[in-house]
Amino acid sequence: MKFGGTSVGTARAMQQAISIVAREEERGTPLVVLSACSGITNKLVQIADAAGRSALDEAMTLAGEVRSFHLNLLDELIKEGELKAELATTIEGLANRLEMLIKGVDIVGELTERSKDMFCSFGELLSTTVFAAAMKELGHNVAWVDVRSIMITDDNFGFARPLDEICEVNVRKMITPLLAAGTSVVTQGYIGATKDGRTTTLGRGGSDFSAALLGAWLDDNSIQIWTDVDGVMTCDPRLVPEARSIRVMTFSEAAELAYLGAKVLHPDTIAPAVQKNIPVYVLNSLHPDAKGTIITNDPERLSGMSYEGLVKSIAVKKSQCIINVRSNRMMGRHGFMNELFDLFARYGISVEMISTSEVSVSLTVDDKSFNNELIQDLKTLGEVEIEHNVATISVVGDNLRMSRGVAGRIFSALKGVNLRMISQGASEINVGFVVEEHEVATAVNNLHKEFFSAPQDHTIFETPAGKQ
Repeated sequence: MKFGGTSVGTARAMQQAISIVAREEERGTPLVVLSACSGITNKLVQIADAAGRSALDEAMTLAGEVRSFHLNLLDELIKEGELKAELATTIEGLANRLEMLIKGVDIVGELTERSKDMFCSFGELLSTTVFAAAMKELGHNVAWVDVRSIMITDDNFGFARPLDEICEVNVRKMITPLLAAGTSVVTQGYIGATKDGRTTTLGRGGSDFSAALLGAWLDDNSIQIWTDVDGVMTCDPRLVPEARSIRVMTFSEAAELAYLGAKVLHPDTIAPAVQKNIPVYVLNSLHPDAKGTIITNDPERLSGMSYEGLVKSIAVKKSQCIINVRSNRMMGRHGFMNELFDLFARYGISVEMISTSEVSVSLTVDDKSFNNELIQDLKTLGEVEIEHNVATISVVGDNLRMSRGVAGRIFSALKGVNLRMISQGASEINVGFVVEEHEVATAVNNLHKEFFSAPQDHTIFETPAGKQ
């Protein structure tokens, strides 16, 4: 069971999450993985940046806010007594270590990726410490485990990858016996450590990845991702108020959506579940009785669900830019694409979408990811044109690969919208295109109306809890 930042962001949210864990304990002993409380990781990044530029007073003030936030949680969740005193000491100890780290970085005058990972780790260490104590306060048999003794990773600070064989042995040695004895385990997402004990992080959103990995190493029967929305949605409800939750989807659809911009899942989450064919449930901690979304490849589960709809969801990525490279050198010449993508690899820039012709290549990247040096290098290959303030929109569904007329329906729905670029996904389960940012709302609402306005089988789609 993984709970995101908003699901543990306040005392009331923690109490709600604990009640969900308690309900699960009636069916079996869960492993609970937590993110930092909402807003804390951002604050820790601010603290790290302030320390790195020797803004000591600013960093210490922010650290004091982190300390106060968790002590206030403690006051709301734990009654006076030995447990509260013990927890207060632990929080003070973590806060003191955070302040020591600030001073150390200030003295050195340099913020490294290794130091930044250490800063960011305090969020999960603090949230899990408070959560486990609150469970104990309510009489639960629970153990707090430092995931850094289990999640052993490489030393790619900021985006570390786990060493699977070592981690699986650690899980079976340290977590399996606790669960077998009926003790619920609370541990951290997002963070890990190298073999020699240096703290690492798995990248932003890595708590989902942590939970999926731990579930896979335990050979568990389900992985639950608890968020603040009713599962994976047909579209971002902030853009389309009529968006509905999807009852069931395949692993390939979910992975595609995650990479294409859906915010519910971290892109890496699905991989460990696919390897062990463990169903992933995306659920809402604010409405725990809502059915949410089941992500599975199990034919038995899928056979009970209607797949009449061609499109499963519409994903959007804003703050993109198009880079157009035109060159007559492309025509009939091998190796051009290799040179082009070597440049992006050299600068560590991920290409999101691509479309090619005989003499040009159009591709999209995050608007903040590239720099003038890359553009100058690209100009050695041909003419370069940049278009800012665009967004990618992707229409995703496993049935797209075998359906005729879908492209016609998509482009018919987009009459009047200026399409800057079009790309068919290599997986054949998505059709993507690029529009100017100010036209995103119009485009996605038109598409949603085209594919989801007709009455749908409710085994596939549900209105969010609380809506009629």
